[in-house]
Amino acid sequence: MKRLVVVPTYNERENIQPLIEAVLEVPGAFDILVVDDDSPDGTADMVLPYDMRTDRVRLMRRKGVRGLGRSYVDGFRYAVSNGYEAVFSMDADFSHKPADLANLAEALKGHDVAVGSRYCGGCVSVENWPLRRLILSLCAGRYVRAVTGLKVCDPMSGFRGFRARVLAAIGLDGIRSNGYSFQVETLYKAFRCGFGITEVPIVFTERRSGQSKMSKRVILEAALMPWRLRLTRFHPSAHLTPSRSDLR
Repeated sequence: MKRLVVVPTYNERENIQPLIEAVLEVPGAFDILVVDDDSPDGTADMVLPYDMRTDRVRLMRRKGVRGLGRSYVDGFRYAVSNGYEAVFSMDADFSHKPADLANLAEALKGHDVAVGSRYCGGCVSVENWPLRRLILSLCAGRYVRAVTGLKVCDPMSGFRGFRARVLAAIGLDGIRSNGYSFQVETLYKAFRCGFGITEVPIVFTERRSGQSKMSKRVILEAALMPWRLRLTRFHPSAHLTPSRSDLR
């Protein structure tokens, strides 16, 4: 598969170059697209030399409405329009280990969506998190599952792999969320389309440097989005929805 890793950034100057190097070293030839939200710290300037030197690294400078969801939508559109067959999402701060991309890619051989799960099989695989944040994450996952009916242990995980046809079917133009609830919305719509979803165990590590983008507004959106999804009719792109024979 032709593979692209989409990495949204905002003030990740200290992390982005080591991350690019690590992704390029993963076996299986993963290209990387850095979608920078006009970072004032010059994150994009750190990516530009790679963009100019190799076809495997691309930089997208975003203007206008900022946010994680908008950045992913633009990055996913780029992936679909440029013929990538497998598309991966991950954070820029090394909370997701680049080496685990190979395991997500392997899982996509038999499934349409692979979720890097911190809580697979009842185990908690998180490093350097305070207890209150871990409890919040676990409760949020249980809340999302109860409202949406998703059968995924870690529906809030942002470390994922998608087959490109999934992104086309869920309708990127119709994505409403712009914070961390983007993860729930895309997974729920893939579930409603009937795509095969699996989880791959990962170890999540607190960011190396920089500041978290979590805010009260982001938390509120994440609390409301499951109900919006459950109460709103969703019409997938019929010609891109898998048939029974496609599901594994």
